[in-house]
Amino acid sequence: MRLITLDDFLDTYSKVSQRGYSFFLSKFTFNKNSRAISAFDESYGETSNWWIIPAVQKRWSKMICGDENVEYKDYFMKKFFDGKSDLKLLSLGAGECAHEIELGTYYNFSEVTCVDINQANLDLGKKNSDEKGLKNMKFLNADVNKYDLPQDYYDVVFFSHSLHHFEAVEKLLEQKIKPCLKPGGKLIIHEFVGPTRHQFPREQIVAVNRAISLIDKKYRTRYKTSLPKNNYYGPGLLRMIIADPSECVDSASILPAIYKNFEVIEEKPYGGNILACALKEIAHHFVKENPEKKKILQDLFDFEDAFLKENQSDYLFGVYKKTI
Repeated sequence: MRLITLDDFLDTYSKVSQRGYSFFLSKFTFNKNSRAISAFDESYGETSNWWIIPAVQKRWSKMICGDENVEYKDYFMKKFFDGKSDLKLLSLGAGECAHEIELGTYYNFSEVTCVDINQANLDLGKKNSDEKGLKNMKFLNADVNKYDLPQDYYDVVFFSHSLHHFEAVEKLLEQKIKPCLKPGGKLIIHEFVGPTRHQFPREQIVAVNRAISLIDKKYRTRYKTSLPKNNYYGPGLLRMIIADPSECVDSASILPAIYKNFEVIEEKPYGGNILACALKEIAHHFVKENPEKKKILQDLFDFEDAFLKENQSDYLFGVYKKTI
């Protein structure tokens, strides 16, 4: 476990350059919810992470759906819910509800409920939903740990990169999620399931640094700075707690808790052990490809694939069924 690392200082400088001093100052409060909410404020898009790269998105689709041109929501809707109607879906930690609004356009759902602690994000989600003319969307500003969900009500509970923001995951799944699902109801996750607080093992950090060495130096300048990214040290525990106390707060417990309470229907790992860390802060260089960048990305993909042969994936798409 690392308390403080050099990356903490580099990342802090980068975040100020990218998201401004107001974002930095928002972390100086003892209110954990306020610090967590500020992590997803209006400056959230001013970052450079692996998920913005089109080639990475296609890689996910290939690994999850078997086809780089198929989006994962289309995949699971056709595979698990084709022909079914009047379904009710609950999404916790829905943020701006982009995924949920997309799901709300499917004929299958009569009700899609988005829950989040950030009212501003829900307001934006409702605005976007209204513009699409959707009548099956609900928006709830609540802390699910303090809210009574209806029992045996939902057909689907959906987490898109949000379950790793919840404390006491086993308690949440056992006492909140499982009871609110109908018999045979589905839990669907698209999630980080790796080490809690991003406290990656030493061998993974060594591998990430080997991957960074595969990237030409001219593509290693950190977003909105002149700083080069030559090494990765991993985040310190102190910064993780200060920056966003909800980030990966109990992520290592996600899969054990799911296996204890649900039956596995399908799991599709899609890596991230190397790519997420190696491309953090420099992903913007690879949004637009050229032959050189395409080769670098393929070398990184091959490197991660080799790593995954011996290591559990940090990111996972999974579909699970409520057990009695």
